[in-house]
Amino acid sequence: MKKSIIISIIGLLLGFSAIGQKSKEIKGQEYYKAYSYSKAINKLEGITDKSLIIKRQLAESYYYVGDFVKSEEYYAQLAKATDNLSDDIYNYAAVLLINKKYGEAEKWMSKLYELNNKDSRAAEFVKNKGYYKDLLIDNKQFKIKNLDINSSAQDFGTSYYGDKIVFASTRVGIEPIVRQWNWNRKPFLNIYYATADENMELNHLTKCRKKVNKKYHDGPVAFTANAKYMIFTRDNYDNTDSTGVVRLQLWSAEFVDDEWVNEKLLHFNNDNYSVGHASLSPDGKLLYFASDMPEGYGGVDIYKAYRNEDGSWGKAINLGSKINTEGNELFPYIQADGKLLFFASNGHAGLGGLDNFVVQVSEDGYGDVVNMGVPVNSNMDDFAFILDKNQKAGYFSSNREGGKGDDDIYSFKLLKPFSFGKLIKGTATDKQNNILANTVVKLYDVNRHELAKVITTDNGKYKFEVEADKQYKLTGSKEDYFDAYNSADTHTDDYVVIADLVLEKDPKISLYCLVSDKNTDAPLDSVIVVLINNQTNESEEILTPQSGDFTKQLPEKRLNDNISYSLSFERNGYVPKTINFDKLLDKEGQYVILAKLEPYELGMDLSKVININPIYFDLDKYNIRPDAAIELDKIVKIMNEYPDMVIELGSHTDCRASKEYNQILSDNRAKASAAYIKARIPNPDNIYGKGYGESQLVNECECEGDVVVPCTEEQHQQNRRTEFVIKKM
Repeated sequence: MKKSIIISIIGLLLGFSAIGQKSKEIKGQEYYKAYSYSKAINKLEGITDKSLIIKRQLAESYYYVGDFVKSEEYYAQLAKATDNLSDDIYNYAAVLLINKKYGEAEKWMSKLYELNNKDSRAAEFVKNKGYYKDLLIDNKQFKIKNLDINSSAQDFGTSYYGDKIVFASTRVGIEPIVRQWNWNRKPFLNIYYATADENMELNHLTKCRKKVNKKYHDGPVAFTANAKYMIFTRDNYDNTDSTGVVRLQLWSAEFVDDEWVNEKLLHFNNDNYSVGHASLSPDGKLLYFASDMPEGYGGVDIYKAYRNEDGSWGKAINLGSKINTEGNELFPYIQADGKLLFFASNGHAGLGGLDNFVVQVSEDGYGDVVNMGVPVNSNMDDFAFILDKNQKAGYFSSNREGGKGDDDIYSFKLLKPFSFGKLIKGTATDKQNNILANTVVKLYDVNRHELAKVITTDNGKYKFEVEADKQYKLTGSKEDYFDAYNSADTHTDDYVVIADLVLEKDPKISLYCLVSDKNTDAPLDSVIVVLINNQTNESEEILTPQSGDFTKQLPEKRLNDNISYSLSFERNGYVPKTINFDKLLDKEGQYVILAKLEPYELGMDLSKVININPIYFDLDKYNIRPDAAIELDKIVKIMNEYPDMVIELGSHTDCRASKEYNQILSDNRAKASAAYIKARIPNPDNIYGKGYGESQLVNECECEGDVVVPCTEEQHQQNRRTEFVIKKM
């Protein structure tokens, strides 16, 4: 009965012209139209030059006899054909799912979306790429068991009937006549009931009376809580449509004086489409059912109807696009309190075949459809999910591998309740969009209280079930990466809130400094290095070891940050040195600073090896200006550190003015500068001033004599200088 309602909309109403067909093709199509798929395969496979129509019939026939490998083979040919149908691509993706080729199925769903972005099935797959990876993770919500009562026949479609469980089955007892359905050559469905024990096993199996079980398909069945009213599914074998197709119908009956009486056809029924798979609210006032009636969303849709005061049923109301797709939605089941609706679908993103889904029901409509994942769902058909009124246990049906028959009944215990707050989902990646597995993701409330912690899966995914209408914070941590942060706001109508985390790889940035002798390149130990962060004004002092080097880790620095440091170097016997290091961090790893210190030597001009700016005097003056004192203090510092050092302070002018004037002026300035230093050092005799006037020009800028060389102001400036030459160490 599960497949009966499906085949009414999947290619079974195609008409074929027999004119010009070979006998195998004609006979094969006759078997195909009569649902005799095994016989159809036998005939159609004998055709040498198979048309797309024949391949399509073979693909579908193999699908319905359960040979999904051969079905995939033919659907692959159809999907790759230039003149295919969009349904060929969808069906190919569907059979790939059954064969657990999830990535390949996703690729073909993307192709379908490119051809038709209005197809809700393709759109859902594209929107939730990689969804199957989460569904394949057992979240320990269900504990399932295949029941002992299952047989080699079809057993499925359970419902609660007081303290009993009712289901449909093709099992056969001692029957005078066993009728078989053409499709799978199995007997027609009948309705059975049994008693559940404490382990949820079904015992004392009983077949319903002939008033309920007729010649052909009967079941599944739905009951009110008081077991006085039922609605059941039955073939309309007395009134097939114009093509001879048998449809499904819904019937109602009442339990009076220990008998089911007053059987009535519901007004939804029609000989041109199927109506079945009923579910009743406990009070019998609300009915859910499945149908392929016209003007739906495609395939089989789920409808609901309300019962009138006189006991009749109102109009059929389609549940809308949030529930129904272009595929098939079947086996609705409304839980006792009316807040949860379960159904099976092959249109929503699943693991293959039919999957069980749950949706929250409220006065405002239906929440987001949630796939229950493994172990309730598999790559095969999983359907007819029912949950007891205490929401602790229930049953579902499946034709998965490892069962006893075609369809089997499974019990389950619900270990964790369904949660319908909101779902925060995300993916942890680096800035290059590489997946980051094993990332620690923490969830916080707005007050920074930690609420939960998870580790990302191999595909970098994480999720948190949270309350609606709240704000949350997330952090992601992983070794060798900087922490990432994001927020999530559940003040939204969407069930899923996406909050990805992008972690930046720690580039392990550091400064490496090597201090060496300028002349020999030998590393220098005992150098006092003062390192100043110009951005924060923080400083630290470092003493170089024998190797003359040190490393400064910069753990908070990221790529494309800017750094600015000042490094000063001092060591006995060497000229102090200052290096400013400003850098854009455009690569990972170490940034190298080489500091070569120059040893003090006789004849060395200190003004050339330390940072001494030009010393200026007022016009025709030789008194020490404040700006000149700053530069002279640098010599004071050196002479205090090296009290035995003897320095000649030489003052030089350019060629302008007379030689006599320049000589006197330079000498006065030299002596005044030396006097400033003498007053500030312990051995004042160790420095003396000497004026050289224009006698030691450093360029060709002559102003007197037979040749006057025209020079720029910059060239004259080169000659106006003060030298501090070491005369003795």
